Amino acid sequence: MCLLFTVFLACAIFEMVPPAQAAMPMVDRVQAVIQARLDGDPATLSLSCRGEMICGIDMLPLAYRDKEHLPLWIDATLHLEKAEALADAISRAGEDGLAPFDYHLEAIRNLLAEICEQSSAAGPTSVSPDVWADLDLILTDAFLLYGSHLAAGRVNPETLHTDWKINPGAVDLLASLDRATSTGDIDAELEKLRPAHSGYRNLRNALAQLRSLAAARGWPVMDDSQTLRPGDTGSAVVGLRRRLAVTGDLGPTSPDEDPLYFDAALASAVKRFQQRNGLNADGIVGRDTIGMLNVPVDQRIRQVELNLERWRWLPHDLGARYILVNTADFTLKTVENGQVGLQMRVVVGRPARRSPVFSANMTYLVVNPYWNVPTIIAIEDILPELQKDVAYLAQRGIRVFRNWEVDAPEVDPAAVDWRAYHANRFPFRLRQDPGPYNALGHLKFMFPNQFAVYLHDTPNRSLFKRIQRDFSSGCIRVEAPVALANFALAGDERWTPNALTDAIETGNTRTILLKHPVPVHLLYMTAWADETGEIQFRSDIYDRDRDLLKALNQRRTYQATAFLH
Repeated sequence: MCLLFTVFLACAIFEMVPPAQAAMPMVDRVQAVIQARLDGDPATLSLSCRGEMICGIDMLPLAYRDKEHLPLWIDATLHLEKAEALADAISRAGEDGLAPFDYHLEAIRNLLAEICEQSSAAGPTSVSPDVWADLDLILTDAFLLYGSHLAAGRVNPETLHTDWKINPGAVDLLASLDRATSTGDIDAELEKLRPAHSGYRNLRNALAQLRSLAAARGWPVMDDSQTLRPGDTGSAVVGLRRRLAVTGDLGPTSPDEDPLYFDAALASAVKRFQQRNGLNADGIVGRDTIGMLNVPVDQRIRQVELNLERWRWLPHDLGARYILVNTADFTLKTVENGQVGLQMRVVVGRPARRSPVFSANMTYLVVNPYWNVPTIIAIEDILPELQKDVAYLAQRGIRVFRNWEVDAPEVDPAAVDWRAYHANRFPFRLRQDPGPYNALGHLKFMFPNQFAVYLHDTPNRSLFKRIQRDFSSGCIRVEAPVALANFALAGDERWTPNALTDAIETGNTRTILLKHPVPVHLLYMTAWADETGEIQFRSDIYDRDRDLLKALNQRRTYQATAFLH
């Protein structure tokens, strides 16, 4: 992430140090150089240091101001332990799916080598204070940039997607920098900046596993010319066994097993692989399964890296009790004190009307709701049916109002020439009454947001049987609405499960305010791992992976963002 450059920093070599300054301690001479650079005229300064673009320009003056421009990474002893510790930490940035060269690693190593070479010949005081200042400033910039990316991601998701509105929250990078340079425990401070979620740690571990597989040349490619089923025999079955063994889906073959035979154990391994990849777990290796088996390990590594970035976009605190929806997986789960409770299938928005990504608090739910049909659905889905047969509305309990005003009068649909209306001319509000045909079913879960998206019941239960469930117009249809409502109402003695059932059975519309609002997080994760290390992959139904990969591959012209309290 990068803010616009507002000031500039120079790393050009300054004039020769006057004799009076030459007698000063080196740390004081470095302090003078740093102050001169940071207090320079922005109009005459450049924005690079040793050929490296300086990204934390807004923050560098703040980082040194309270220290009176003393160097942060070296002291009077001129030891390099802290500098080397940061260089070592940056060299391991790939463990988080980040690129070490983004954080001045080459320049830092070159400076360290230059200082070591000159020091070995004539001692550290023989090194120019400008070189020491170069090192200190570039280390500070590297820490701020790396820290900001660990805490909030390299890419601002809102620059990629207008329907992605999640803010990770504030992080005090300068406080982290101060602790790191004071204690010298660089790794500890960087660890505090990483997402604390177990999902991030698990996926980070999964990345290491995949890289180990890549180092061992990945997995074999399957022949896609034939479908394999339980009971089949032949060399293709041997190839399938080898492929599933590499990823741990199939254990070692026992001596009494025929490696050429597609037995029950192999069928179970296939089902496990299919489940991990969002496929129909039928144990048959057809075109879709072979396609997933043949995804290269490098592509899977990149997919994990993309989803590590998404974890860095999330709020640092999801809440002690919350609802999480992964639209890429078509699932919802409830979490309380770190433990998963309910898990259910959901139907999400189709690609043309995709479900957004955001966090909001569920504050109320509606029993037996009316459905005010969104204009886009009214125009694109209902109007064509009306133009064929006006009885379409009555059959589905839909009424027509003149406009969207609260007191708008109802209109007789038979008196309207529906052929005269179109996308640019449709003032009506369509409202579906509660009942068996109501698109929202018996329950609507509300967490006010700019997208007018919510969770709701549905009378169309058949779609939950599908493997890929992207059929809605953006809102999320839930498989077990009553169970979800009981979760949301827990702790409210007025709304026991029996009381909720009674309210539904009356058929009357009723709004229930939640005694304890529940955070709802709508996410989009195409790769994740559980505590056992099992990695899951899903298809990129909204092409969000594609867009993020393109953004991450663009030329790095970013700047450390100041997440200051």
